[in-house]
Amino acid sequence: MRYCLPFFLLATLSVKAQTLPILDQNPTRLHWNQVNTPHFRVIYPEGLDQTAQQTARRLEQVYEPVSATLKKTPRRLSVILQNQTMISNGFVTMMPRRSEFYAVPAQDPFLAGTLGWLDLLAVHEFRHVVQYDKALQGFTRAAYTLFGNTAFSALTLGVPDWFWEGDAVGTETALTRAGRGRMPNFDLGMRANLLAGRRFSYQKAVGGSYRDNVPNHYVLGYFMSTNLKREYGADAWSNVLNRYYRFPIYPFSFSNSVKKTTKYRIEELYRRTMTDVEETWRKQQESLRLTDAVTFPVKASGKVYTNYQYPQYISDNEVIALKSGLGDIARFVILDRNGQEKKVFVPGLFNNPEIISVAAGKICWTEFRYDVRFGQRIYSEIKVYDLKTGQLKRLTSHSRYAVAALSPDGSKLVAVRNDESYQTRLVILDAKTGQELRVLDNPENDFYVQPRWRDDNRTLVVVTRKKEGKTIQTFDSETSAKRNLVAVSDENISHVQPWKQYVFYNSPRSGIDNIYVLNTETGSRFQVTSRPLGAYHPTVSADGKRLSFHDFHHFGYRIAEMPLDSSKWVPIRQVNDDSVRYFGPLVAQEPGGSQVRSALADSIPTSEKYPQSRFSRLLHAFNLYSWGPVVSSDGQGGTVGLQSQDLLSTTQIDVGVGYDQTERTVNYYGNVSYQGLFPILDVGFQRGRRSTSVYVDRRAPLDSLRSDSWNYNQLTAGFRIPLQLTTSKYLQSAYLSAYYGLMQVSGYDLPVRPVTEVGFGGSLHSLAYSASYSRTLKQSKRDVAPRWGQTFSAVWRTTPFNGQLNGEVWGAQGSLYLPGLAKHHSLRLRAGYQQQMQGNYRFASAIFFPRGQSYVSYNQLTAGSVEYRLPLLNPHWSIGRWLYIQRVKANGFYDVAQGKSEVQVQGQPRAISEQFATTGLDISFVFNVMRLRTPFEAGIRTIYNLKSGEYLIQPLVIGLGF
Repeated sequence: MRYCLPFFLLATLSVKAQTLPILDQNPTRLHWNQVNTPHFRVIYPEGLDQTAQQTARRLEQVYEPVSATLKKTPRRLSVILQNQTMISNGFVTMMPRRSEFYAVPAQDPFLAGTLGWLDLLAVHEFRHVVQYDKALQGFTRAAYTLFGNTAFSALTLGVPDWFWEGDAVGTETALTRAGRGRMPNFDLGMRANLLAGRRFSYQKAVGGSYRDNVPNHYVLGYFMSTNLKREYGADAWSNVLNRYYRFPIYPFSFSNSVKKTTKYRIEELYRRTMTDVEETWRKQQESLRLTDAVTFPVKASGKVYTNYQYPQYISDNEVIALKSGLGDIARFVILDRNGQEKKVFVPGLFNNPEIISVAAGKICWTEFRYDVRFGQRIYSEIKVYDLKTGQLKRLTSHSRYAVAALSPDGSKLVAVRNDESYQTRLVILDAKTGQELRVLDNPENDFYVQPRWRDDNRTLVVVTRKKEGKTIQTFDSETSAKRNLVAVSDENISHVQPWKQYVFYNSPRSGIDNIYVLNTETGSRFQVTSRPLGAYHPTVSADGKRLSFHDFHHFGYRIAEMPLDSSKWVPIRQVNDDSVRYFGPLVAQEPGGSQVRSALADSIPTSEKYPQSRFSRLLHAFNLYSWGPVVSSDGQGGTVGLQSQDLLSTTQIDVGVGYDQTERTVNYYGNVSYQGLFPILDVGFQRGRRSTSVYVDRRAPLDSLRSDSWNYNQLTAGFRIPLQLTTSKYLQSAYLSAYYGLMQVSGYDLPVRPVTEVGFGGSLHSLAYSASYSRTLKQSKRDVAPRWGQTFSAVWRTTPFNGQLNGEVWGAQGSLYLPGLAKHHSLRLRAGYQQQMQGNYRFASAIFFPRGQSYVSYNQLTAGSVEYRLPLLNPHWSIGRWLYIQRVKANGFYDVAQGKSEVQVQGQPRAISEQFATTGLDISFVFNVMRLRTPFEAGIRTIYNLKSGEYLIQPLVIGLGF
């Protein structure tokens, strides 16, 4: 190959067009308005006027009380109401600074409880705003002033995730009549672990596990932040944050700030908190009189956290349940009392409303369905699976049904529909066609949770959340006539299941979630179960002799069963309230609590309206949020620039100055991406200098090394179309793009040039097209790679404009994923083919090349690869306060390639062919550093080159986690 070496050399650094990240957008057709208040701007789509006014009023009502204990009044904030999605969520971000509320209430009864959905978000998310603005002091404020939100956000990383969410949960609990701190289900996992003698190290409690159920940072943070407030007062965290943000750049500075406030470090705060709550929960257990139940035997061993939930009888001996866990993607299974477990079906993007419905030999559930292009538009569709025929039916299309239940005869369904106008409706549908037969009146816009049918196939039973609290109602599906079965209260009722004249339901009345029953004829209520940790989702066998439910253990939910014996039911008047009110002292400590509770009860007049106006996306397209330096991920350079992104995530602008340490050159750049249309439109420009060195002789030995630097201008313009195609358990996506590129060069004085450089060619006009498709099976947390799937990509780059430089390359490659020898192993087979036109310019490679082998350009290139990925260990190794290792993985590979070209040797064409082969082993570690919850993955790659016989060891950085 030395004959053509000068022409096949790769450039030291090739200038590339940069594309800005793809964001989630709303459909282009939406028009936006805004409501302005003294402290907020609420931006919302047309049709949400009343909801926007109510949200703006709520935010103003909670502004001072939510800010009080952190002693910080935040800057004015933009809040965006999203109404195209069926995912219930909310967040606050600094990139750029805003909050988004997803205007669709959650069916999960353990999220908002008896509180209105947007009321919960107003308190919880605004507390995050206060937390962020608390950072504007000391060193952190100086960093923000100089470098914008990027530096600001980096310095807040030292504050543990558990504080952000735990403090917000504590605030929502103390200031409202609901909140997750009042719900026994919220701390269920932590309670189970501690009562089973499984107290984890602080490192594990923060970092998580691939084996055990480690409660998330919401739960951990609620108890740790509340413990500190209980002992040191409501403003204790304000003092901790003041100390931290004044100088946050040394390791463990947050822990040191806690120590200066409390005299002990975070690890000790964790130990004291766990001791405190464990003692409280053990005392609660002493007063329990437990009911017996028999657990269905299952395949799961208990060594890996696995859940079996939402049982429904299909015979007197069998139940259908939803199985999921750290090692299993969600699937429906059939269990029987003999320990048989049979897989039924794996749903797609399961929209879990905390129930499944089984009737007339069919299963009914809802699945998310993403819009093909616009990521903010997410539907929820009803699917029905026939257990006898194995046929799956997509009953509704592009719908907004949060939950659905089959009638006993299987002819109809009842569904809860959440409209884009924030209206909730009970809808009756035909179970065969999906056609809406009837929409029940809901003039007060009450929220309906988990409806069920009575045996008459006409009457509905549903949990209704009103402004004052929750109740159980019956509805006549023909006339819309309704009746309250219990008084409206703050009791967090859920999971109703009618049977004859009874209605079984869940309630935390005793302080632990258990199953209760209401006799609709007499109005009497009874406690049915008393389980150590909780019992959920009651269902009655067809013969009426057994009650099944799922209860909890430290190794996961299990399906349990007990005789249906009314003589053992306990009248509700005899049920003692032994609730653990760990938040209790906070209610008195938090100023403004009575004001918030009064406001959320709508006791303040609503006649006053805030000013409304149109919100123009065009006029607000520029929204600067960050400025200053950014170091590249490889450490070989950096940029100083400005970053802008509008609040609706349609326009991104990135301009600045870059420096490349390798070539010691400077460039200026600007990129604009408009993502509000179906295709994403991108324009980028760079101007700067390049520098390289090449050998100008053509024969060995190569001893005439020459260096030069030159100027360049580069323009790129084009479009890309990301497509979301998932409709089943396989995650599917596609991507199309087309770009025009112009590179102009001046001042290139070397007598030869690498064929990958424009050099003295002057200018290069090129077009680049790409297409890709991916279809891979969903993964559990313990999977190291997809166990089934296919991916394909194709690239074509060409110079069609008859300039001085001409070249062309096209290539295609694909992967096939197959299951390995054990459950979480994965085998990948990969192949690719590339063809380069024999012109005077060569594009970069369009396919992969053997690892550890420097890329060489050929006219024809064929490549193949075999990979085998597997987990080695799932340990819980801690190295002091610095490192927590929770997984060790391996990847063995064998790569081959064959290149063919035709070159001129002494004026005669000569065909050359060369083969490459490398093999190796990657060992990587999933770990957490300095007790951050965000995981990293890095390791070592060892490579053996079968052609040269050389060994190579490389560092391997797989994931930075952020």
